[in-house]
Amino acid sequence: MISFALRMLRHRKAGFAGAFVALLCAAALVTACGMLLETGLRGGVAPERYAGAPVIVAGDQYVRQVKESGKEKAKLLSERRWIPASLAQDLARVPGVTKVITEVSFPYAGFTAHGWESAALTPFTLAEGRAPRAADEVVVDARHAGRAIPGHRVVGVTAQALPGQDTIFFATGEARRLAGREGLVTAIGVWPGVEVTVTGAVAYTGDERGAVEFPEAENSRVKLISLGGALGGTSLLVAILVVVGTFALSMQQRRREIALLRAVGALPRQVRRLVGGEALLIGAVAGALGSGAGILLGFWLRSRFVGLGAMPANLRLVVSPFPSVVAVLTTLVAAWVAARVSARRTARIRPVEALGETATPAAGIPPVRLVAGLLALAGGVVLTIVLSGLNTEAASSPVTMLTALVWTIAVALLGPLVARAVAALPLRAPGVAGYLARKSLRAGTGRLASVIVPLTLMTAMTCTILFVQTTMGHAAQGELSAGVKADHVLGSGASAAAARRVPGVRAVTEVLRTSVRIDLEKYAVQAVTPGGLDRTMDLDVVAGSLDGLGDTSAAISRTAAERLDTGLGDRLKLVLGDGTPAEVRVVAIYARGLGFGDLTLSRELVAGHVDDPRGTVLVSGGDPEALRRASGVPVLDGAGTAQVESPNAAVTYVAMGLIIAFCAIAVVNTLAMSTLARSRELALLRVVGTTRRQAVRMLRAETLTATVVAVALGTAISLVTLAAFSAGMTGSALPYVPPTGYLAVVAAVAALALAATAVPGRFALRSRPADTLAARE
Repeated sequence: MISFALRMLRHRKAGFAGAFVALLCAAALVTACGMLLETGLRGGVAPERYAGAPVIVAGDQYVRQVKESGKEKAKLLSERRWIPASLAQDLARVPGVTKVITEVSFPYAGFTAHGWESAALTPFTLAEGRAPRAADEVVVDARHAGRAIPGHRVVGVTAQALPGQDTIFFATGEARRLAGREGLVTAIGVWPGVEVTVTGAVAYTGDERGAVEFPEAENSRVKLISLGGALGGTSLLVAILVVVGTFALSMQQRRREIALLRAVGALPRQVRRLVGGEALLIGAVAGALGSGAGILLGFWLRSRFVGLGAMPANLRLVVSPFPSVVAVLTTLVAAWVAARVSARRTARIRPVEALGETATPAAGIPPVRLVAGLLALAGGVVLTIVLSGLNTEAASSPVTMLTALVWTIAVALLGPLVARAVAALPLRAPGVAGYLARKSLRAGTGRLASVIVPLTLMTAMTCTILFVQTTMGHAAQGELSAGVKADHVLGSGASAAAARRVPGVRAVTEVLRTSVRIDLEKYAVQAVTPGGLDRTMDLDVVAGSLDGLGDTSAAISRTAAERLDTGLGDRLKLVLGDGTPAEVRVVAIYARGLGFGDLTLSRELVAGHVDDPRGTVLVSGGDPEALRRASGVPVLDGAGTAQVESPNAAVTYVAMGLIIAFCAIAVVNTLAMSTLARSRELALLRVVGTTRRQAVRMLRAETLTATVVAVALGTAISLVTLAAFSAGMTGSALPYVPPTGYLAVVAAVAALALAATAVPGRFALRSRPADTLAARE
């Protein structure tokens, strides 16, 4: 059967091209997603700043908790954990240690600042000048030679410059004062290696030093694991749906061929083996080529993520054979299963019935397919209900994509019923083309169903991906705009003390954004100065009062309170961004958690436990120009200038854009296959008097009909999914769908469908009808 399959492939290259394209794209997607996932699991960052020290001793960057089962779980901290400076003395006394160097690291005027004592960690050497000694003296790296530093004298320039950071050095004492962490240091370099057993400190060697130097790289790795897993899972499900649909359409076009095989004595198992062998051959070639393309796609994704700031440039992409092997195996399995399922019914029926079906396809839907479709409908209902109860983005995002996919799978399985319902509608386009289109749709409901599925998938997935982001962004921005009562917003680095001295200023609130862990779960936090908070911010308090907010108390959003089963007066044990434990009492519960964070804490409690204590400043009253002169930063007027930061939105668009692109390829693929397979039908219409223009208009009318139905179904699927997502995440079942964005999606789907029909349609009509009818099928 394999040799027979090879001959079939040679003689039906065009018929198998659609399946080949679908499998190749599926393999490329799975490979790229696998590379992202593997980079998150095994990727490393080479040290730059710490390259000269064989061992770096620093804080444990994870918060750990032992569960009741005895298993320890760990979650990454959002801020750097500092360690006691006195640890350096203990390390210096360890036998075999020849040198110990401490360092502090903190942001300063766009630089990463350090004390000169730590220059040897790289090592940095002076190209000119001398080391800083006074409080107002600094040394800059070679990239910034000649640059003036306001308020300081540049007394030296290093011979080196790090590729990933701009470096400035202060005198050791001044650096520690500016860092604001008395008795603490960022890290300690040790020569040679040493075992560290001090609580809260860990010895790092090799690329582990890079993870200490670049904490954002560790955060990126964690994000890549979740993103690669979610994107890979979604890609795989979409790929299976597309591949099954492509093979189903191919089997419809080969009914006559398979019927003849059965008529001349081929057994059902032989037909299935033939179809399975063809699928394996196509899958092997498509998988191999697709995995190679997927490697290139993985590198392109990395470049886009680096450009968006979601991934540091020095986080190396892991390239290994595992993603490619998985992609090839997945492609082979998907192709084999899709082909066997698609040919199942034709291979089992009797030869006479098979020949009869080539002229008149069966009107019913197989019971197995009907039951599977109803189960998919039930699954969609269950997932929608589950999604409406999820109020965390980490939990709702993968369920959202899965819900839309399950609804689309239900449409795919029940597609023949949908197609027959559409064909039964007493509507048609005017003229001869409209009459022909209606007759063609009624006669070819199976073909119509095959076309509707990828169009529905593209509409549903595109609308869901795009409007999940707009729904969240609109809800959060609405809460923020309604809750900011301040007249002016000062950017990062503004002096709150200077703003308070400006005449006419009634209240000033410093706002710092960070996160904390409660039972290892991450919660967004805004830390504020409580004085005058009621004049700059309205959190929509529904219980308690913000008057009692202080260093040992907290306000919590209503959603977070429900997640934690917490009420007024309860005490919360939390871990601050740098791993410091704290306990606060709940004094207020507020409704505007999307715009202002899950928790509101005192800035005094949080500021000493973040890498960058600078934040925004809200000001009520005062003259904008006077505030600008006093603070030294731009002044934004009104609450409308406060914006919700969505760092993950662009990354999501790029990643999920691959799914949309795959759906678009599936649309073109399916429509092209469907149209080219009708060459004999179109030629016969030409023979009986139909003009070329009428045939083109007929194809266009059929495509528009399929597009309208698919857009309606895809829109309904996305609206149901988005309503459930919005209900869980925002408390309102009304998602935000920008009209222009939705119209753009519909226009793109329609334009793609028409183009994918027009081009192959004109190609099919190019030959003379007699030549087409005389050609071998």
